[in-house]
Amino acid sequence: MRLFVAIQLSEDMKKTMAGTLHDLKQKGVRGNYVPLQNMHLTLAFIGEMEDPRTVKEALSEISVKPFKLAFSDMGTFGDLLWVGIKGNQGLSAAAKAVRDALDAAGIDYDRKKFTPHVTIIRKANGSWKQVKAPKGDMMVKKISLMKTTFKDGKPVYSEVCSF
Repeated sequence: MRLFVAIQLSEDMKKTMAGTLHDLKQKGVRGNYVPLQNMHLTLAFIGEMEDPRTVKEALSEISVKPFKLAFSDMGTFGDLLWVGIKGNQGLSAAAKAVRDALDAAGIDYDRKKFTPHVTIIRKANGSWKQVKAPKGDMMVKKISLMKTTFKDGKPVYSEVCSF
């Protein structure tokens, strides 16, 4: 199964994001829109693993104090359109705690520099810069180990457990 560690967005944050996605569609931005229920902030992408138990054990040791998560600007990585997340000490500490726990347990993960963002469109095409980034924030009280399954060829993300 494909695993990743993430912060799931609150329902209010998803509602705000829905407005932005609507505006993007109205402006003719095309691409593979990420379904609202799949939107999240990835802290570490692990990839394929037979059994999530070692990851669960590694992450069970982390302790993260609640912190605020807030949308910032929009940007791209190539043809991937994202909404940025304002950096803060709580978020940085959470990402570091997750990555340190995975390192200590010898679990391989994607070691790209942590750039806090929520992917909203893959293979984006069109003028997105005329659309305002969503506004919103939430308190983060848990971190989730997530798995990806596929239904009708589309990814579906579900929580394995939370910390």
